[in-house]
Amino acid sequence: MPQTQAKAPGIKSLLRRVVLRLAMIAVVATGFIWVVQRSSETFDRTTEPAGFSRGILHGALMPLALPNLLIGRDVTIYVSNNTGRLYKLGYTVGVNGCGLIFFGFFFWRLNRLRKRLRPIAGPATPSVQAT
Repeated sequence: MPQTQAKAPGIKSLLRRVVLRLAMIAVVATGFIWVVQRSSETFDRTTEPAGFSRGILHGALMPLALPNLLIGRDVTIYVSNNTGRLYKLGYTVGVNGCGLIFFGFFFWRLNRLRKRLRPIAGPATPSVQAT
């Protein structure tokens, strides 16, 4: 019986996918840069101490501040004028929540890829035992 084999994707479709993914990464990174800059400017103007909710926001935006820091823009990722324990608790929740979303998505994609690349097991053949 001839077995059908899936065709490997052509170089054009592979190149198109790579370009599309790089463009999506650039758009998302630009969005993150803009959001972090705007929030940093807004938080620098306020004089009231930062509380739990701003701690969550700062914690969630902290990992996203990396592109801004790499291109030389100074953004606020932690406020010294805070309410103390509640701000720090919110900051911790924000950092861990952002990490959970990022790493959860990463490991979900990795698991999908692993399942897709796993070879399909054929029917089990009975073992022959000598008598």
